[in-house]
Amino acid sequence: MKFSVVIPLYNKAPYIKSTIASVLAQTVQDFEIIVLDDGSTDGGADIVAAIDDPRVRLFRQANAGVSSTRNRAISMACGQWVAFLDADDWQHPHYLQSLVIAQDLHPAVDVAATQYIPLCDSTGVWPPAWHVTEVPIASESIELIDDLPTQAMRGPTFTTSSVCIRTTRLRDMQPCFAVGESHAEDLDLWFRVAEKSSIAWVKRPLVAYRVSVEGSLSLKNTELKLPPFFHRMRARALSGAMTEVQAKSALKMVADQEISMARDALALGQRREAIRLLWSAHNWAGRRRWWFTAVMTAFVPGDLVRRWEHWRIRRTIPTITTN
Repeated sequence: MKFSVVIPLYNKAPYIKSTIASVLAQTVQDFEIIVLDDGSTDGGADIVAAIDDPRVRLFRQANAGVSSTRNRAISMACGQWVAFLDADDWQHPHYLQSLVIAQDLHPAVDVAATQYIPLCDSTGVWPPAWHVTEVPIASESIELIDDLPTQAMRGPTFTTSSVCIRTTRLRDMQPCFAVGESHAEDLDLWFRVAEKSSIAWVKRPLVAYRVSVEGSLSLKNTELKLPPFFHRMRARALSGAMTEVQAKSALKMVADQEISMARDALALGQRREAIRLLWSAHNWAGRRRWWFTAVMTAFVPGDLVRRWEHWRIRRTIPTITTN
């Protein structure tokens, strides 16, 4: 079997049927779907149980959190590759086929992924159709990523629902997702895997990622604490566990996150905290973004920073696009 599509389910009843339908509609049909219900209370698991297809495997457990759920589902996988899919996201019909093309083009990699498109939730049929050029995907549209931190700092790469990883690699890294963590626990795994394998990246948006506008426009990480995975990334970089190039990129990414958090602090009116965060990232003071943020911290009112961040986030969320 080629793919095990892993779907953790927790109170996503309005979306789970269309999410599974998007997998069943794939042009590549060599897969199983593992839905692990994490103690849902909205009847979502019953919707899955009613789907009459032997490839859909439903399991139930008491609520344990998304990391524990994904780890358990990985242990159940029969496919050569595990493709992750959140219960309210959606795959383009050529998604799995494009991953196969990427894997065949770069047989040594343990990770293949595609771009994604964030779409605002709607009351109608979800998701709306979106335009994708070159379907099926041509090999010229596939890039090999050897430095994920640098690529991620340039712009969005992939999301949880648009990545697959070789099953043997995942089992060697169990527990793959940090149990007890629910913020950036997926990023933690992607960066750890990327330290061991290049990524075959299909540069086409073949997964729809559901976005709540209100949630996306609120300030993230308002406690202004660096997520645990960044601390672990920094520790690996400083311990010699990475190559010199990997360590430089990782440390730069951690500093970039601290600069972003300094802007959040400023928007929240916490100017002293913004200064502390900038000082923590001072080794990267030569970067234009660091200096721009320092100027903002010194001279720009927090309310203006908040409105600017609101505008910047809003412009990254596209309106509904159709074929």
